[in-house]
Amino acid sequence: MSHSPDCFTLKSFALQCGALLPEAQLVYQTYGELADDRSNVILYPTSYGAQHSDIDWLIRSDGILDPTRWFIIIPNMFGNGLSSSPSNCEDCGLAEQGFWFTHVDNVTAQERLLREVFGIEQIALVYGWSMGAQQAYHWGALYPDRVARIAALCGTAKTTDHNQIFLLSLRAALTADPTWNGQRFEGIPDRGFRTFARIYASWAASQAFYREGIYYKLGYDSLEDYLLRGWEVNYRKRDPHNLIAMLDTWLRCDIGNNAIYQGDSTKALSAIQARTLVMPATTDLYFTPEDCAAEAKQIPHATYQPIPSIWGHRAGNPYQNPTDEAFIRSAIQTLLTP
Repeated sequence: MSHSPDCFTLKSFALQCGALLPEAQLVYQTYGELADDRSNVILYPTSYGAQHSDIDWLIRSDGILDPTRWFIIIPNMFGNGLSSSPSNCEDCGLAEQGFWFTHVDNVTAQERLLREVFGIEQIALVYGWSMGAQQAYHWGALYPDRVARIAALCGTAKTTDHNQIFLLSLRAALTADPTWNGQRFEGIPDRGFRTFARIYASWAASQAFYREGIYYKLGYDSLEDYLLRGWEVNYRKRDPHNLIAMLDTWLRCDIGNNAIYQGDSTKALSAIQARTLVMPATTDLYFTPEDCAAEAKQIPHATYQPIPSIWGHRAGNPYQNPTDEAFIRSAIQTLLTP
């Protein structure tokens, strides 16, 4: 796992928003060895604010994804600061400039990476949490004959109205900072980061998580210590323009919004042929079990298996949480059994 990530360049890459990137960069990391027949491929897209090194903790021989058996690829989502993003691409902007990335853009680039670099046509599993789950669903609908299995943890195929309000509140928190000039930030948005992190923390874990004081067990001295070191510090590592770019992708997540399905998300869900594990957390406040169950009913080969957890949305990325990790690992092992 120690080798450095690679970069795939896509020349004249047309985005769904209408922009053309002369050179789109897709940075990716691989784990394990590709089988001679290329039958052991797992694609693991990134989640909001995350880069591959933030989510690869679960790739280990006794982990959720086993690199001794599978060839695992983590493609970094556009806007996350590694692949093409406002922070590293002068042709990339924000919605204020009429520019945004969509999951169609992410999945289109990933498909070309797999095919052109590795000769991969078939994927054994697309595994994703949160925005990664959104990408997994898009893979299943856009390339139904090429994806054998999907594991969608704590994510929906279409962003609900309620979820959009949460995202708009995060966007408003950042852009209310005095360093925002209506187009971009002219400095570090200190007040924006502070407010952003507190909104996020309130939604990402459940009321029961806070009521039981789980954060004390994680080594924090107080609620304020948890909000600062557990949340705000991590978001401050990211360029605020990138945080907004990823919000703009999430806001526009709609599995039906593409040339194939012409806005019909029901048709897109019903076109997924993969064995699909729909795995919300029972206490997720923004990808609710009800919303995930409603989508699962429209996917032909879906199994609905919620994670029984008070960790809320964070149950789907349980790096501090062995109980939920064991639950997910068992479910994924079952899914990967022929």
